[in-house]
Amino acid sequence: MRNKTSRRQLLTASGAAALGAACAPPTSQTEPQPAAPGSRIRLGVSTYSYWHFSEEKYPIEKVIDHAAALGFEGVEILHRQMEHETPEYMNALKRRAWDEGLDLIMLSIHQDFVDPSEDKRQEAISHTKHCIDLAHQMGIPAIRLNTGRWGTIRSFDDLMAADGNEPALEGYTDEDAIAWCVDSIRECLPHAAQAGVVMGLENHWGLSTKVDVLLRIHQEVNDPWLGINMDTGNYVGDPYPQMEQLAPHANIVQAKTYPGGGVWYTLDLDYGRIAEILRNAGFKGYVSLEMEGEAPAEQAVAESYQVLREAFG
Repeated sequence: MRNKTSRRQLLTASGAAALGAACAPPTSQTEPQPAAPGSRIRLGVSTYSYWHFSEEKYPIEKVIDHAAALGFEGVEILHRQMEHETPEYMNALKRRAWDEGLDLIMLSIHQDFVDPSEDKRQEAISHTKHCIDLAHQMGIPAIRLNTGRWGTIRSFDDLMAADGNEPALEGYTDEDAIAWCVDSIRECLPHAAQAGVVMGLENHWGLSTKVDVLLRIHQEVNDPWLGINMDTGNYVGDPYPQMEQLAPHANIVQAKTYPGGGVWYTLDLDYGRIAEILRNAGFKGYVSLEMEGEAPAEQAVAESYQVLREAFG
């Protein structure tokens, strides 16, 4: 059984939030204009909401059907949840979403650029390019990208207890890791541009726990095919100022909810405030639900949809 991390342990300041993934065109270099106060932000749902890496996968086909019945406009696919990578399987998912009137909005992948081994980083680069190709095949305009972790804290519960920060490997520094991430992402850019697939770099635990580090990587890469995937659940301290930093650069957002208590931790969410932050930043993309609670998935996703729809219009 996992040890739950309390909100008090996880956050050092009052308030916490979570939200997360959506897709819009590559971020413009101009100042974002506030969205209209009553504008309706589209909602998607991640297939991860129905499957938290348990032994038996929840079929993506069922996610598409349930999402359409609830009123979602898009579905985000977790790569590890896919049963196959055959063209037949991927085309069937694309066709099913089309028949249900849904967009496939993002392919969430797992890769790690934080490794002193050049061979390991090349493996991660190759995997990223491969997933870009998968997204292109399914007509998905974005992939979720990680920076990666040092791996010096093995247990996720221990990582949460350390506020998401882990020490560098002996002989290396975070500056090395930042350089590896920038170089690795740059190597993927031509492939992303050719496929027309945006890479959305997420504020995740590990190197990207610090929002300033995430933005630095984004700014050093400085390319329209690298966007920001603003996950609203991965913060230490007061989350709202950090969301305000990320929101102007976000072309993808993920929204976490915790019905029945979180699998790893539970956060208090002010969806109205988060919606205001996004609108003030001119955000016009998708907000994709990542339900991360212990409650039965289909019930919890339905409840979460109502909460998000009330906040986002």
